[in-house]
Amino acid sequence: MTRIDRRLGEAGPWVSPLGLGCWGMTNPDAPAQDVLLRTLDRALELGVTLLDTSDAYGPHTNEQLVGRALVGRRDRVVLATKFGMVPGPDGPTVVGRPEHVHSACDASLRRLGTDHIDLYYQHRVDRTVPIEETVGAMAELVQAGKVRHLGLSEASPGTLRRAHGVHPIAALQTEYSLWSRDVEDEILPTCRELGVGFVPYSPLARGLLAASWRSPGDLAADDYRRDFPRFAGDNLQRNLDGVAVFEQLAADRGCTAAQLALAWLLAQGDDIVPIPGTTKVARLEENLGALGLSLSPHELAEITATAPRPAGGRYPTVMMDRVDR
Repeated sequence: MTRIDRRLGEAGPWVSPLGLGCWGMTNPDAPAQDVLLRTLDRALELGVTLLDTSDAYGPHTNEQLVGRALVGRRDRVVLATKFGMVPGPDGPTVVGRPEHVHSACDASLRRLGTDHIDLYYQHRVDRTVPIEETVGAMAELVQAGKVRHLGLSEASPGTLRRAHGVHPIAALQTEYSLWSRDVEDEILPTCRELGVGFVPYSPLARGLLAASWRSPGDLAADDYRRDFPRFAGDNLQRNLDGVAVFEQLAADRGCTAAQLALAWLLAQGDDIVPIPGTTKVARLEENLGALGLSLSPHELAEITATAPRPAGGRYPTVMMDRVDR
């Protein structure tokens, strides 16, 4: 396995080229906590240094789990968490008011059992609050020593520019994979112009590109993904057919579909640090195997041209409405 650390932002933290997204570890169908802790232990053993959580995951229980895993070894990781998605009876509300920034950070520090957060993201942009006010409050956390670096998630290029003018933004976190490439038009170029690192979440298209199942019936009837357009109705079968083509591309190179998808993403720039999520040690080890793949320019072009495009959008309408565009 080849590992060369990557830097998030011009003055941001150095991290392993693949991080670990922890969101799925507190889903209703997540394994027992001892299984999850073994996965987190194994990630640290294998050199993963970027752990990504949020106060919205669980809610709150994900941060508690990660905090428990880091007891006695906090200094071995770059710990990233997020604020701004407040649970409610009708779904999460996006909140970016300065007073919430401060109270949310203090609560996350308690749950994580630490005195500082290495990378603190606004989970979604609150369009009712000027981004300058939200990031101004986040900058106060840096000044107080509670936070080391700032990030945004799913922010538009214009919002990112305004935020970066208030305080350097180390990283932008947004969905990016072979099947979600719209960031290449404006968002990635803006990040590179400003010197902002890029952290792709869902780099395996929520499991589609990992070839996690073979037929629509393999996905549980109550799986949350069935609410997403790519997993609904006829779209799911069309996308599974596309995955079969991608699996063959991977087999031709002696790797798994997940490894090929991650290797392609890593090759898009050394400012990119994907955070695939998993609850299983075997999947974690498989994903990290992508670091040993080297793809030639010809292979990258072939993968880009051959990989089928997905059927359906990446989010349901109500969730897409929370994305800053």
